[in-house]
Amino acid sequence: MQVITSKDNEIIKSIKKLKEKKYREEEQKYIVEGIKLIEEAILEKAKIDTIVVCEDCVRNQELDSKLLYEIARYNCIYVSERIFSLITDVKNPQGILAVIKKEEENKTINYDEDLLVILDGVQDPGNLGTILRTVDSIGLKQIIVAEGSGDIFNPKVVRSTMGAIYRIKVIESEDIQKTISEIKKHKFKVISTSLKAEKSIYDVKYEKSAIIIGNEANGVSQQVTNLSDELVKIPMLGVTESLNASVAAGIVLYEYVRQKLNK
Repeated sequence: MQVITSKDNEIIKSIKKLKEKKYREEEQKYIVEGIKLIEEAILEKAKIDTIVVCEDCVRNQELDSKLLYEIARYNCIYVSERIFSLITDVKNPQGILAVIKKEEENKTINYDEDLLVILDGVQDPGNLGTILRTVDSIGLKQIIVAEGSGDIFNPKVVRSTMGAIYRIKVIESEDIQKTISEIKKHKFKVISTSLKAEKSIYDVKYEKSAIIIGNEANGVSQQVTNLSDELVKIPMLGVTESLNASVAAGIVLYEYVRQKLNK
């Protein structure tokens, strides 16, 4: 077993570059890290380019032999602990990561789903990843991300999706107003969350709707608000006026689930 010990190795240099959005977009690849995410990648038949294993973790039996057997079928390289520390994005790494090829870009929205989720300027990696997990949990297969939102393929976002990244098609919109106008042509009702709304999230029907979640600090942009058919807010009984973007998204999306189950 050959172990890479040089930081100047071309493979290592190329993986390290994928920490930056610019190179992820150029190479159309991203990094996933940790045992669960790599097991999910294998299970979901993701396009695994390379798997990197910390040789010390194998020696110390920190990685399951069954997983090592599974990854042997892929392009797998072993590196020293020092080299692994250069490419990991985690404080306490599990000693395994993979480079995944992105799916071919497809900006076509599937209008067979009766609910669309649009992110308008959501930035925080934890929020992005959690929203993707929530979208996955209610059985949707796509999400629309407006330009100016955070990078879905950021390593922190990918980790927080807990594998949902493999199942959700990410449609990146370069012109969200144009995208929303197209959605409305397909007879979808556009619903934006807003603290200024008079209606509660419980006052509207979500069948054949597009729900828009806005920026953590500023909410849904005014241009998008102007295109919305409904503005809704989450009723709160306490002093707090607003909620974390991913919490708000979860509450709204599970009102959709409640209505669907009742129907």
